[in-house]
Amino acid sequence: MPLLEIDNLSICFHPSATRVVEGFSLRVAAGEAVALVGESGCGKSVTALSIARLVPSPPAVYVSGEIRVAGRDTLKMPPAQLRQIRGGTVSYIFQEPSAALNPVMRIGNQIRELLRLHQPQWDTPAEVIRLLESVGIPAPATRARQYAHELSGGMQQRVMIAMALASRPKLLVADEPTTALDATIQAQILDLLDDLRKRLGMSLLLITHNLGIAGRIAPRIAVMYAGQMVEEGPSERLLARPAHPYSQGLLESAPRLGRDTPSLKAIPGQVPRGDDMPVGCRFHPRCAQAQPDCAQTAPALISVGDRWLARCPYARRANES
Repeated sequence: MPLLEIDNLSICFHPSATRVVEGFSLRVAAGEAVALVGESGCGKSVTALSIARLVPSPPAVYVSGEIRVAGRDTLKMPPAQLRQIRGGTVSYIFQEPSAALNPVMRIGNQIRELLRLHQPQWDTPAEVIRLLESVGIPAPATRARQYAHELSGGMQQRVMIAMALASRPKLLVADEPTTALDATIQAQILDLLDDLRKRLGMSLLLITHNLGIAGRIAPRIAVMYAGQMVEEGPSERLLARPAHPYSQGLLESAPRLGRDTPSLKAIPGQVPRGDDMPVGCRFHPRCAQAQPDCAQTAPALISVGDRWLARCPYARRANES
């Protein structure tokens, strides 16, 4: 049984009836790393936050679907059970750690606050030091006494990871964890997440707009556009020859860590607003490969290879060319 199962999830925001997430399905096995990729506004963060029902309802309306964590549907959980899931079974790392950390609390006290809530038997200064050491922070006893503003951006993100690990979660959701970090620190944070996942046996869902970052630590990639899954498959094959035109555009527009990129190509246009979704394929107004029927018929996910899906009737042809 997968640790995380999202089945046919659709979400809209009141009073609009437009679905910002529509018919989305994803599975993450125990100990597996999966990346969810797409531009800002594609719905990936809303989907990730919905796992622990962190998108408040209202204004969000969960129109349909199920989100099962360890076999239990979080969309049907009462508040008491949700509190056990949030931060306990599922932990989150967000972008901009400087905004997420409390500026008037010492780092060690912030970690102990989480230990007190989720693992009271480990609420000790020694456990704080151990957590800081586990994420590669030097002189952890000194850092525990410091405030967030005294740390670099990379150190702040390591503290956020330590806080997420304090509850010993089964699933770690990392939402754009390398935003605003330089390339060297990005690589260090990604390598740290990958090492922790393997060492602790937890699952990792990485949210990012960069296919190159996704491929660094996730053996499987799901690509999201305008609220829908448009491609999902093994990272090695998807990055070598993406099937969906949107995935191709993302790959051409993203620098790759550890690889020289002679030129980058922008995807023309922008992600449509939730109240102005195109008829037919949602990507067709921006797609250089669009055919006349793309503006008329909404495409379904089709198989383009072993454990490989794409939402485009021409994807198989493009993949085989």
